[in-house]
Amino acid sequence: MNAYIKHISYYLPEKVLTNEELVQQFPEWSVDKVAVKVGVNSRHVAAKDETATDMAEKAARKLFEESGILSKDIDFVLLCTQSPDYYLPSSACILQDRLGIPTSCGAFDYNLGCSGCIYGMAVAKGLIVAGITKNVLILTAETYNKYLHPLDKSNRSIFGDGAAACLVSTEGFAEIGEFSLGTDGSGAKHLIVKTGGARQKETTGLSVTDDEGRTWYDDYLYMNGSAIFNFTLDAVPAMMKDVLLKNSMEKDDVDYYIFHQANKFMLNTIRKACVLPKDKYYVNLETTGNTVSSTVMIGLRDCRDNGTIHKGMKVMCAGFGVGLSWGGVILNF
Repeated sequence: MNAYIKHISYYLPEKVLTNEELVQQFPEWSVDKVAVKVGVNSRHVAAKDETATDMAEKAARKLFEESGILSKDIDFVLLCTQSPDYYLPSSACILQDRLGIPTSCGAFDYNLGCSGCIYGMAVAKGLIVAGITKNVLILTAETYNKYLHPLDKSNRSIFGDGAAACLVSTEGFAEIGEFSLGTDGSGAKHLIVKTGGARQKETTGLSVTDDEGRTWYDDYLYMNGSAIFNFTLDAVPAMMKDVLLKNSMEKDDVDYYIFHQANKFMLNTIRKACVLPKDKYYVNLETTGNTVSSTVMIGLRDCRDNGTIHKGMKVMCAGFGVGLSWGGVILNF
């Protein structure tokens, strides 16, 4: 038995933060500088009372409406988020109830970021191939903006909030191929929110200014951009080779590449390092920013809608980042 992607939908919050609004707070920046550096002109930001669970619900309801799939047909829910409503219970369990999915389904959260949708596809495929389930609903939802310090202009320019819903089933428009997955927890400190968890539950109020004059705060998201950049340039080329090997393919056999939309500079550097043709490589952060675990799903949906991806194509998808973790797969359309 094989596993297929049957439908993809996504949801973006109503509130939009433009570069014009952003540079009003940081006059030393310009609109053009933000656009050129990170490739983002605007990004969606979750409302104060809107959580990742709320957004995941909206993405799922959109999927049901667009596809005609009924909630009663779902037999497993996977929610990828690093911003759950509660420490416990799992937000996936809450969504089972809110979406009217039968109590006979399985459901759990998994805490991953940029590689999350690839890992979700791997787990969903495993459940289907093993005969455990038939219809797995993968939800990716993140509200990183709630973790960003108001004065963190770099990350506020990059990250956007959003959610995606993907139905993996026994039939569909894209067969899910073989995976390459990896983890390097030695780099955990490079992308982290230090306080709030069991290791350091109380906020510290501490901050430090680095050699480049940027201030980082214990109680908000910290990203060592150069370390993440170097990790990506090491991990992605090796991952690509492994994905091709496991799928018995050559690089020229791949018709299109949809990688995690980290930022424009990183994506262009990866493309050059991997010697990939520009017309076969997806870069589109202009109106969404980096939506963490949802970027690949958003890209797949948009590329199908505009005809960039169509039947007969082989598409390589990949995610990489926080963890540190990475994953890649071939989708056969």
